[in-house]
Amino acid sequence: MSIFRRLSERFKKSTKKSETSPSERSASTKMEIATGEDKTVVSPSPLPTPPLPEGRLFASSAELRIDYEETANIAREVKIAKHSTAEIIPGKLLKRDERGRVHIKLVFYGPSLSGKTTALRWLFANVRSLSKGKIVEIADELGRTTFFDFVPVTASEKIVFDVFTVAGQRRHARSRITVLRDTDGLIFMADSRPESMDENLASLEELKIALGTDRFNTIPIVVALNKRDLPNALPVDYMIQMLDLQSYPVFETVATQGKDLLRMFQRVLRDALIYKVGL
Repeated sequence: MSIFRRLSERFKKSTKKSETSPSERSASTKMEIATGEDKTVVSPSPLPTPPLPEGRLFASSAELRIDYEETANIAREVKIAKHSTAEIIPGKLLKRDERGRVHIKLVFYGPSLSGKTTALRWLFANVRSLSKGKIVEIADELGRTTFFDFVPVTASEKIVFDVFTVAGQRRHARSRITVLRDTDGLIFMADSRPESMDENLASLEELKIALGTDRFNTIPIVVALNKRDLPNALPVDYMIQMLDLQSYPVFETVATQGKDLLRMFQRVLRDALIYKVGL
């Protein structure tokens, strides 16, 4: 059974547990009003449960599944391995440049067209409290990222955040996983459109395989549910449960407008500093 189907069944089961039967709802909502010796029973109809927005939620095509062995092999080839003892001690193993500044690497990860590059461009243009270097973009003829977008963000004279976005298209798996190497913090950007849910799941599964359980459960990760302004955006609770991200900080973003991007960015900066430096 594919991960998509397992997650779907799990969501359905959890939803059923929280529901009551029509007869139970009817019994609980009946109100008896005494009028002399007679009683009038008023049974208001329960409010209907709003349907999920229309759209394709799960893929049935095998091509949308992640090849575990291939992804794991790429991760090994680009030298993504379990943490060393030194890495898990804040301040013990730091990356410094020739000026002695500590570099912390942050990566925007997620499916193609989920808004990663749009979010980085907005932050680059609007976060005035941070000094920024030059943004480097490598794009195809459609304007999509083909390798990565990169911008060094200087938080102080001693700390530099190197912020990357990765190509979301399936064909760029190797370059995308290569960018994950030595990551100190992650922003997983999911697309709120129903038709993109299968790609959200595939991208997250690839991320888990590439990082391995050790790094995925240790590296600071924040979640952006992007495109919340769309009329058919999936319910937040539904997305969190389907993606199994209940234990992570979640932000409802609109990258084209900058909604909640600054709060999201501040959170991952803080968490990465604590994780890497111990501040």
